Amino acid sequence: MNHHHYKYSYTSWRGRHLWLLHLLLVVGISSQVVRGVQAFQQRQQQSQRQSDKPNIVIILIDDMGFNDVSFHGSNQFLTPNIDALAYNGIILNKHYVPNLCTPSRASLLTGKYPIHTGMQHYVIINNEPWGLPLEEHLMPEIFRDAGYSTNLVGKWHLGFYDKEMTPNYRGFDHHYGYYSGYIGYYDHTMNMLQVNISGLDFRNDLHPMPEADGIYATDLFTHEAVRIIEDHDIDRPLFLLMSHLAVHTGNEDNPMEVMEEDLEKYQYISDPKRRAYAAMVSRLDQSVGQTITALKDKGILNNTIVLLYSDNGAPTVGIHSNAGSNHPFRGQKESPWEGGIRSAGLIWSPLLKQQSYVSNQVAHAIDWLPTLASAAGIEIPNHLQIDGVDLWSSLSEGHEPQPRTLLHVLDDVFGYSSYMRDNLKYINGSSFAGQYDSWLGDIAFEETDPLANFYEQEILASPVHSALGNSHLSIELIQRLRTEATHNCPVNSEDYNQEIYQCEPLKAPCLFNLAKDPCERYNLAKLYPLQVQFLAQEVEELKRQTRASARVPFGDPLANPQRFGGVWQWWKGTENLHSDDDAGSKGNSLIAWNGARRQLLGLSVILSLWHFIANYF
Repeated sequence: MNHHHYKYSYTSWRGRHLWLLHLLLVVGISSQVVRGVQAFQQRQQQSQRQSDKPNIVIILIDDMGFNDVSFHGSNQFLTPNIDALAYNGIILNKHYVPNLCTPSRASLLTGKYPIHTGMQHYVIINNEPWGLPLEEHLMPEIFRDAGYSTNLVGKWHLGFYDKEMTPNYRGFDHHYGYYSGYIGYYDHTMNMLQVNISGLDFRNDLHPMPEADGIYATDLFTHEAVRIIEDHDIDRPLFLLMSHLAVHTGNEDNPMEVMEEDLEKYQYISDPKRRAYAAMVSRLDQSVGQTITALKDKGILNNTIVLLYSDNGAPTVGIHSNAGSNHPFRGQKESPWEGGIRSAGLIWSPLLKQQSYVSNQVAHAIDWLPTLASAAGIEIPNHLQIDGVDLWSSLSEGHEPQPRTLLHVLDDVFGYSSYMRDNLKYINGSSFAGQYDSWLGDIAFEETDPLANFYEQEILASPVHSALGNSHLSIELIQRLRTEATHNCPVNSEDYNQEIYQCEPLKAPCLFNLAKDPCERYNLAKLYPLQVQFLAQEVEELKRQTRASARVPFGDPLANPQRFGGVWQWWKGTENLHSDDDAGSKGNSLIAWNGARRQLLGLSVILSLWHFIANYF
């Protein structure tokens, strides 16, 4: 009797709850349908409302090698999202940049050679009191004046000793990231081990963010970029500079920090550093996919220009080396060779009249200010006297490449220069006593990503290709574009070993014909001495135009983060401040409060969950 009563009660309970579950399922599905319809209607309305000016998204990668995107032919590890963007847009096959972080970023934001802003010598070290001069009018200021919402996510590295040098005072409505050249990927500190100084360098605008501790930096920047896109008011055009930490190394005591789930994919790569580098690139590639997908979901991708490139070549060896490869080019980051100044790059937009081609037009970081301004219908004031040229029409319409004259490096302190007129390249001197003068990216490529056998399918299945919805991209087109973007430099060993072709830039200038010898193996200086003399004279003329270096090459003890509660921040005007005064106390209070807030939040979640379980079950 009791047994049957128990069975009846259980059956009734189960029936009532199954009915309830079915009801919840129907309501859930109905809610999903309603939300889907509402999202579609919202995208339709946004498409009708969005600004006529194109949205600008710049994805600036840090220290990535020319050969570390698989659209240039490498099969060691794949970058399907970046490649899909490249094949659907324009591959910039001759894209040049300054050979170091700070000069490269200054060139992008000013449209000027570093010699014309005082940023030509070295990079900003955290405790050095200098930065990009305040009289320079920057890209975000120009676009903000034209009505854009301007955002910087990630790295700045253009000075912060003066508060007015920080991004929020240089034209960015919003900055989420760091001021230094690099930070730890998980703890977001910048450690100067040589002088035993360390501090947090992660901010939401001007406010330190210790609560982000433990979250991988690439993911943090991706989430913030997605949030900015999702929350963007489409009545204004969007300007977003996504300036990644990846694939720069982290702090010197733990430089190659990765996500374990990414590292597991590359166990076939024998060199542990190269394996970790592949994992860092993989996370970056995933970030590109999420960013492009967010633009699509917002309904603004059809009116967006995406520019992606690396700020300089990879540092294969030496300081902050990440095992990146600039194959097949000579040299690396902080050298005058193609491996230091030739950058993997692409531009994508439905506004481009010609798409899916490889451009051999010489382009430079100084060109993006006038080029993107032209695409947006923004006039650059003449008094700014920028060095870059507007390439929008040339790239959009697929014009024949035009010759260019470019100054790559002119550093009187370290004593070397790199200059190009059309296909002739002049090099005089070198960095680090010539340590970076060889073909450092020629690492063994016998290790192949197992997915390389399905390369084209990986591209077509990528989130980026799905977001772009481009039906014309075929396996055959991918193969053709990849072949055109792959560089090979065969060596005639008999000619190469002849003394007449040897280049020793620390002893005498060298001359190369990049059209025939992009890998800079055959020095023509002894064969064409008049050409060398002519190019040397042009470099001397540029020297006379050079602005004095802005660098202040000494560490200021006032920069010590311990004066500010363990946080790197501006220190100009804080001479009378001591570590136990207001700034330090406020910094410590902020970090303590954020820690307490995280603990309270965790406790709140646990109590809420316990209350739910106790009442429902």
